[in-house]
Amino acid sequence: MTSLRPFHATDIFKFNPTNLDPLTETYDLNFYFSYLARWPHLFNVAEGLDGTIDGYIMGKLESSPSYYVNSEHYLPFHAHITALTVAPHARRLGLARTLSSTLENSGDEYDAWFVDLFVRKSNKVGQALYKGLGYKVFRVVKEYYVDDLSDDTKDGEDAWDMRKRLKRDVSGIHARDDGENYVVRPEDVW
Repeated sequence: MTSLRPFHATDIFKFNPTNLDPLTETYDLNFYFSYLARWPHLFNVAEGLDGTIDGYIMGKLESSPSYYVNSEHYLPFHAHITALTVAPHARRLGLARTLSSTLENSGDEYDAWFVDLFVRKSNKVGQALYKGLGYKVFRVVKEYYVDDLSDDTKDGEDAWDMRKRLKRDVSGIHARDDGENYVVRPEDVW
């Protein structure tokens, strides 16, 4: 049996088995703690009976800065999944759906327009998961993932910016059926 609860700072010491998955983006400690400080109600874990972290979601609520309002790339108030991961031993139990639902429900409570996320173009497993949860590709961000590799090269992989409409978006202005045809650069994404 798994239970959901808010992320605690000490969970940093327990989530390595979940993060040691090649499909999971891992960040530095300051990044995790900044989310915990700014959006503690949107950072949740699925904890197993033995205290293991079976999965977690890091989310936030945001919009583009006001000076960006006239840009075609302006993002209105929305929820964002920064990280959603489930440990290999806990997959196929519906935890990703449950965790993402917590952020979607919070987005609706705060009257956000949509939930978005970025997933690597090569991450077919993640894409299938999100499509199954109702997300659609809104646009492709060219060379979004620019990781420093050991040989000083950049991987430059594209990302899919995927979105799921929330209750506020009654007319569907923040969703597309042909998002793979809309390509932007990382500097166009706030």
